[in-house]
Amino acid sequence: MGERKGDSMKRQLILEDGTVFVGEGFGADKVMSGEVVFNTGMTGYQEILSDPSYCDQIVTLTYPLIGNYGINRDDFESITPAINGLIVKEYEAEPSHWREEESLDTLLQAKGIPGLSGIDTRKLTRLIRNYGTLRGRICSLEVDTEAVVQELKQATFANDQVHRVSTKDPYHAPGRGNRVVLVDFGMKHGILQELITRQCDVVVVPYNTNADEILRLNPDGIMLSNGPGDPVDVPGAIETIKNLLGKVPIFGICLGHQLLSLACGATTSKLQFGHRGSNHPVRELGTGKIAITAQNHGYTVDLESLATTSLELTHVAVNDGTVEGVRHVEYPAFSVQYHPEASPGPHDANDLFDSFVTMMETEKKATVHA
Repeated sequence: MGERKGDSMKRQLILEDGTVFVGEGFGADKVMSGEVVFNTGMTGYQEILSDPSYCDQIVTLTYPLIGNYGINRDDFESITPAINGLIVKEYEAEPSHWREEESLDTLLQAKGIPGLSGIDTRKLTRLIRNYGTLRGRICSLEVDTEAVVQELKQATFANDQVHRVSTKDPYHAPGRGNRVVLVDFGMKHGILQELITRQCDVVVVPYNTNADEILRLNPDGIMLSNGPGDPVDVPGAIETIKNLLGKVPIFGICLGHQLLSLACGATTSKLQFGHRGSNHPVRELGTGKIAITAQNHGYTVDLESLATTSLELTHVAVNDGTVEGVRHVEYPAFSVQYHPEASPGPHDANDLFDSFVTMMETEKKATVHA
C-alpha cells in the first residue's frame, strides 16, 4: 500500500455537528454518507463489515488495530457488504494469518467501501456516546466543509434498508430435520449455519412473504432474522407475524425480536447510541444467569409497553436495563435482542437454537396427540 500513501490519500470524516476528523484513506476512493456508529468488539471486523444490519451506516471500530489477520473466505455474514464506510485507529496493510486470503484494503476496494484510518476513534466514540449517533460523510479534503455539514443536517436517509438487503427470491438449504422457514430481514449467515448444524430443513424467504405463503411451506418453526433499520419501517412483516402467532413456533433475533414484540402490541424506540459489540452482558431473569453476548442494534423494545401485551420479559441488559428477551405467555414464541449465533463473539447463548428445536419437537408431538 506504499504507493497509495501521502496527501492524495488523505480523507476526512465530517459530522453533522461540524466536527471534522482528518486521516488516511484506504479501501475504495469513494464519497459516502451514513449514520456513524461504533462497535466495541476486539475481533471480528470481517463479520462486522459484512453484517447486513449495518446497511447505510459508517462503522467505527473502537479496538485500535484492525486488519492484522486479513480477510478469509469463511467468515462473511453476507456476500455483499452493506456498510457505507469503515473507520479505524490503525489499519494493518500487511496482514499475517494462516487463513488470510486478502487484505482488508483489497476487499473494501472490491466492494466499493471507503475506509478511514489514523483518527482519534476514542474521541469519536465519546462524541457518539454523549450526543447520540450522528450523520457523517467520508470525503476528500477539497470539499466545502460548511456546505457538507448543511447537507448532512438536512438529509433524509432512506428507510428501505430491509428491502435492499433481504433475499429477492426464496431458496432452500435441505436438511433431514425440522422444516424452518427463515424470514430474511437482513440475515447473517451465522443464523442459517446454526440451523443447518442442527439438521434443520431451511427455506429462506424474502422479508415481504405473507403468512399464507409461509404456512403453505408447512413449517415446523419460523425464524425471524436480524436486519437493519427501524422496525416500524417494515409494517407488512408485523401483520404477517400477527397472522402466524399460535399456528407454528416462532423464534426472533434482533430485528426479528422487535417485530415480534410490535406484532404483540409492544412499542419500540431508538437508543441514544445503540448496542454494538461482542461483550454485552445479559441477565436471564428465570435463572439469574449472565451471558456475554454479541449485539448490533440501534432500537429497543420499550419495557413499559410489555405490560399491555401477552409477552413476558425473559432477559435484560445488565448495562442499561433494556429489554433483551421476551416470551409469549400463550403461544410457542420467543425472541432475543442479541445474537445467539455470535459470529463474531461469545457463544454463551448458542443453546437458544436448541431451545427452538425442542419447542418445534414439543409442538409436533402435541399436534399428533391432539
